[in-house]
Amino acid sequence: MRLLPRTLAGQTVLVLLIGLTVSHLASMWIYSTDRVQVLTQLGGFNVATRVAEITHLVEDTPPEWRERLLRAVESPSLSVAVTPESMVVPGEHDWQERALEALLAQDLGGRPIIVRLHEPADSGPTSGFERTAGWLHMHMMRGVHGWPVGQSLNVSVRLEDGAWINFATAIPQSESLWSSASTLSMVLMTAGVLVVSIWAVRRLTRPLAGFARAAERLGRDVGAPPLAVAGPIEVQRAAEAFNDMQARIRRLVENRTLMLAAISHDLRTPITTLKLRAEFVDDDEERARMLATLAEMEALVGETLAFARDEAVREDRRRVDLVALVASVVDDLADAGAPVTLTAPAKLPYDCRPLALKRVFQNLIENAVKYGETAAVNVAADDHAVTISVDDRGPGIADAELAKVFTPFYRIEASRSRETGGVGLGLAVALSIVHAHGGELRLANRLEGGLRAAVELPR
Repeated sequence: MRLLPRTLAGQTVLVLLIGLTVSHLASMWIYSTDRVQVLTQLGGFNVATRVAEITHLVEDTPPEWRERLLRAVESPSLSVAVTPESMVVPGEHDWQERALEALLAQDLGGRPIIVRLHEPADSGPTSGFERTAGWLHMHMMRGVHGWPVGQSLNVSVRLEDGAWINFATAIPQSESLWSSASTLSMVLMTAGVLVVSIWAVRRLTRPLAGFARAAERLGRDVGAPPLAVAGPIEVQRAAEAFNDMQARIRRLVENRTLMLAAISHDLRTPITTLKLRAEFVDDDEERARMLATLAEMEALVGETLAFARDEAVREDRRRVDLVALVASVVDDLADAGAPVTLTAPAKLPYDCRPLALKRVFQNLIENAVKYGETAAVNVAADDHAVTISVDDRGPGIADAELAKVFTPFYRIEASRSRETGGVGLGLAVALSIVHAHGGELRLANRLEGGLRAAVELPR
């Protein structure tokens, strides 16, 4: 299964989507990281302020009222206890702990302070107080909007009377990168980019499709209308260059055809003169040979002139029944006694130049009858093409000769007689006509013997 699109528009849209998606994810990550740092610092500042206020309040309260005061200030997110010794085990400080300790020191006048931050991945608290605070922290955080567990903060501050006040609280963690809001933002961004990219890319690549159609038309007909000059400057220049190339090809073909027609026409006058002089030759046998040679030359000139005329005068396309067109050729030959059969559907409408195609079928079927004894014609069609095949029972053609027989004036036989081989223009004309319809003409030797000539025309 092919995952990558094959069209230029599809590949361009895919590149745009991948690039914009990656850049969007990177910007979301940068934003989320910065937001986490801001929230963490803000949360730490608020916690430090609250710890300092409670510490001052406890010191200003008589000892017999402290227990009641501590119960009043406690909450599901804050545990406070006064003990003779610190319940927070000191350790190596990171930059966050040092920052929080500095904040507390500003408000608490240089008292001994122990600060510890615990991550969710820590192996666990080192005291019962920390374990209780950690459990409270997890319970609180999971119950508020489904937030994940963030950092837990443990602080111990020595009071003026030598006791320690211990705090355990939680610093909220920011939302995950893949929150519902960020996911919705990414989906909307992708949808918007996809719609705009498809519109923009298809608009930019539409001229390329026009180039392909124009090249296909040029292959069928050098007289096809020129390509429209529109779009970006680069596309306009390419269209102008294509139109100039088409005009040069058309002039070249026209000049070649006119030259061929002129030569063929001019040769008729000396041939006629030679035929008249040959009539005065006394030797009957020599006169007959001269007249036969002149007749062959006249036939060659006539075929060449017909070939040039077919190239110079283009027949208009129109819709016809292709089966009826083939059947008319088969019926004419069958009425003349030729062994010809036809297998075809009832009807097959097709846009073509009917007289030109009739000449193709007539040439192929007559060749099959002349050189292969019989002609079995078959017409078949599918969604993509129409195929007309002509099978015979003759000796076939050597594989080395199959491509050469389409060359103008090329004949397989050594004889140059009109009765055996014509002048060698029939298949060349047929191939030119089929190519003008965008099709292909192929010759192949059949396994069971004989030759198959197949014309494939696009639908």
